[in-house]
Amino acid sequence: MGLEGKILITGASGFIGRRLADALLDEGREVISVRRAGSPEPKRGRSVVADYADLAGLTRIMEKERPDYVLHVAGGTKGRTYDDFLAANVMPTKNLVAALNAAHPGLKRFLHVSSLAAYGPSTPEAPLSEDAPKRPIEFYGRSKLESEQALESEAKIPWTIVRPSGVYGPGDVDYFNLFKSAAGGLNVFFGNEHRWFSAIYVDDCVRAILDATAAERTIGRGYFLSDGRPITWGQFQALVVAATPRKVLRLSLPEFLVSVAAFFGELATAIDKKPRLFNRQKAKMGAQAAWTCSHEQATRDFGFAPMVKVEAGVPLAAEWYRANGWI
Repeated sequence: MGLEGKILITGASGFIGRRLADALLDEGREVISVRRAGSPEPKRGRSVVADYADLAGLTRIMEKERPDYVLHVAGGTKGRTYDDFLAANVMPTKNLVAALNAAHPGLKRFLHVSSLAAYGPSTPEAPLSEDAPKRPIEFYGRSKLESEQALESEAKIPWTIVRPSGVYGPGDVDYFNLFKSAAGGLNVFFGNEHRWFSAIYVDDCVRAILDATAAERTIGRGYFLSDGRPITWGQFQALVVAATPRKVLRLSLPEFLVSVAAFFGELATAIDKKPRLFNRQKAKMGAQAAWTCSHEQATRDFGFAPMVKVEAGVPLAAEWYRANGWI
């Protein structure tokens, strides 16, 4: 993997971060997970408690630990207002960078995990490349773009950005809903059956993060990550159904029900103050014809070659969900 020394990971308790930490620990690397106060300690590796809003505290951590690499995976996908997304995605990035600038300018690399959403949707005919205009259309994408801009303008340390497309695989809780639905006998579409998206299996995403961090050519650059083959939701869900497997009822529901469900999701959030993944911001994302990207620049600059296509990745995910009692 090419990373020697001490590696600090934010978001190590999340889907990608946990898989990333395990991959590094399996290689015998020294891993430090950043966790919030009150969150459980990781089962493997060492951890430090941090508040991303506490710049002085972050600076002390960087001064004491002096990691060789920082892999910034932490972020938020749910929120009520744009300020919620700023607090989850922009402020932590800015403060981590400021802490490193002040206390540890000798860091070898800061790897920032952003998102395809920072660029906005594509068209079915033309997956996005890195020279496309950045036009996010909702709060999450806007906050991810703003976090990238903060890194680019403020960092005095070497940095690299990766922008994964939809990441799925063992332990994911978002695509899992499709597997859970299929296991319950339903394959449901809300007007999206023929819409396109790019995806990447989690282990390919982890490998790309590590390879991009290690490569000299990636300093000061950003990269899309995908498996290279856009797919429709109809095609993806057919693979989910085949991997479950059981007889399912196929339902193609009117798209306006998405807006109705999003409205009630926001209404419930207004009542109990708990952010939900499904809201009008996410409905806006779902209404686009395509969210696709090309990984050609990643291939040219650090040799990225996805190893797990969806035909293999979906059954692997289904097998994990079954083995762990999720379905």
